[in-house]
Amino acid sequence: MSLLSMTRLRGGYGGADILNGIDLRVEAGEIVVVVGPNGAGKSTAMKAVFGLVDIREGRLVFDGVDITRLRSDRLARLGISYVPQESNVFASMTVHENLEMGAFIRRDDFSGQLARVYDIFPPLKEKRASRAGSLSGGQRQMVAIARALMLEPRLLLLDEPTAGLSPAFTELIFEKIVEINAGGTSILMVEQNAKQALGLAHRGYVLTLGANRYEDTGANLLANREVAEMFLGG
Repeated sequence: MSLLSMTRLRGGYGGADILNGIDLRVEAGEIVVVVGPNGAGKSTAMKAVFGLVDIREGRLVFDGVDITRLRSDRLARLGISYVPQESNVFASMTVHENLEMGAFIRRDDFSGQLARVYDIFPPLKEKRASRAGSLSGGQRQMVAIARALMLEPRLLLLDEPTAGLSPAFTELIFEKIVEINAGGTSILMVEQNAKQALGLAHRGYVLTLGANRYEDTGANLLANREVAEMFLGG
């Protein structure tokens, strides 16, 4: 049984469908990457998993539980964390306060997870007293991912985690994604840097017009000439 399965999902916003029958799955321990042109429905599919899209048809199942129309707070309690592309930090709060906010639904001692998160992102420990809004774009993205990890999720959803970042920070974020996955967290990621993302993915999906176009291992998608010419810049 897959950790996450999306079956024939149709939906969107305000009665207009953006997703047109998408099928997608994430197995435990995988990094799964979703790529495609602008308007393909990539981010909408991601948001659908976290209860942020009006679903008209289809089904979402997480670890055997039907989550098709559950609210985001319920999904967080089930073990799903989501990092949106924009507005993903509390700019007026310090780095440390942001991480504490990430554990808002926990009623146990989360100091151990806080220490682990600082180990994954050492620069954040140095900046723990700095306001998140004063950080660089790459540092803010680290805060956003670190905050999502405070719930110790089983599935981490990342929407364009390297958008707008420098090449150096892009490489660093990808390294951290691999590290997080190696620690046991499954990852579903929408990413514009398709070649780099598919290079670290166990499996990938190419979407067009809100529907599946290709599904294969990351390596096979990179080696597919049609995929390369149409979606990866040749």
